[in-house]
Amino acid sequence: MTHIASADESAVVRAQRELQDAGVRTVIGTVVNASGVTLAKSVPLARLGIFHHSGMGAAPVWHVFAIDGGIAFTDTITPVGDMRLKIDIAGLRVLPGGRAWAPANLFEQDGAASPACARGILADVEGRLDAAGYRALVGHELEFFLVSPDGSALENTPWVPYGATGLLDRSELLEDLLSAMNQAGLPIEQIHAEYGRNQFEFSLPPASPVHAADTAVFAKVIVGIVARAHGMQASFSPLPFAGAVGNGAHQHLSLQTNGMSLFSGGSGPHGISHEGGAAIGGIIEGLPDIQGFLTGSVLSGSRLAPGTWSGAYLCWGLENREASVRFLNEGESNPHGPNVEVKIIDPSANVYLASAAILALALDGIRSGRELPGEIPGDPARLSEDERHRANVRLLSDSPAAIIDTLDKSRLARGLLGDAIVDATVAVRRYEQRTSAELAPDALAERFRLAWSI
Repeated sequence: MTHIASADESAVVRAQRELQDAGVRTVIGTVVNASGVTLAKSVPLARLGIFHHSGMGAAPVWHVFAIDGGIAFTDTITPVGDMRLKIDIAGLRVLPGGRAWAPANLFEQDGAASPACARGILADVEGRLDAAGYRALVGHELEFFLVSPDGSALENTPWVPYGATGLLDRSELLEDLLSAMNQAGLPIEQIHAEYGRNQFEFSLPPASPVHAADTAVFAKVIVGIVARAHGMQASFSPLPFAGAVGNGAHQHLSLQTNGMSLFSGGSGPHGISHEGGAAIGGIIEGLPDIQGFLTGSVLSGSRLAPGTWSGAYLCWGLENREASVRFLNEGESNPHGPNVEVKIIDPSANVYLASAAILALALDGIRSGRELPGEIPGDPARLSEDERHRANVRLLSDSPAAIIDTLDKSRLARGLLGDAIVDATVAVRRYEQRTSAELAPDALAERFRLAWSI
């Protein structure tokens, strides 16, 4: 009997042919684990179909590899067993040097999705939104420091926060970065010199949640390749240098139903609709519960502080950079339309989990009919303690131990995303605290400066 290729098999053959024509010899597949660490396997191009259909072996401990290379074993994650790492060929992108990259998911040996696979969890949340009649778009902003290959600081060149100096001094690297992104089909919307010396930030265009998270991971891969080509590394640590500013990984979120934005055309402040207000209310109400997915690393608490624009205050406000949820209104200056920015996220977070947690809170807020909290229009630090109390505005925790304890005990987080990923996240973060929390700030920052780099 003549074998008729399925649509999926045809897609693999077509992708293999296109990659071969592009000079690709090796295909890399990546996942991000509970520590926020990017793990990968690669195969020769000839095995693309196997990588997609059957996958490569991956031990269950992939979920709980820690940032120092240790393993945070749990009652259910042990050296026994195996998973399969399968790439999604729809996400294939060509890299420089005869390589291609694709996002991957982790599956059990029987083909079931691994309950701690972050990409699978985000896909599930995206599916829940779709089933409820909502469409989400997510846009990522990523900050990084350029450092020496060994992680040490670069020379003290002149630096002006947000100035042209850094763009000119690093113009060759930044031009190569933009070129590599464009060649890979990933246009950057903007890039600028940030507050810290040799710190930069770039913005990615909004996309559906899983695709946007894939793009953020791929962008970090490109940044790593280009930095190495210029004799440097890129640090995506929440706090690369003690006493200095940290790196953020902000996420912008918009929601629509029936083609209409939930954040405009309504009767609430700035035109926010009732459902949009419920979504924002759900995020603000649940942020402390899921903060461990956003700022859970042993270094994250050092970045969260008033006056640093890290969103340390649990509140929302129009263009308020001190609020954990910043609202951006529609208008000529905002071509992507009204959206909210969750500012507290840092690059130690698993980007898939961070999106999943925030979107799940938004949907939970809509379903439960949350009220939109009162807006905080100015810097919360300028309010008196009594004013903050009456407005129900408080600082988010900056204690890694307290943040993870809250996540561990949270019925909300477990109900929204599942016990498996909560347990894995709690395990790796408590491992970090046991092995590293006693280090002096300088030693802690130095030890993990490149832990989240690719």
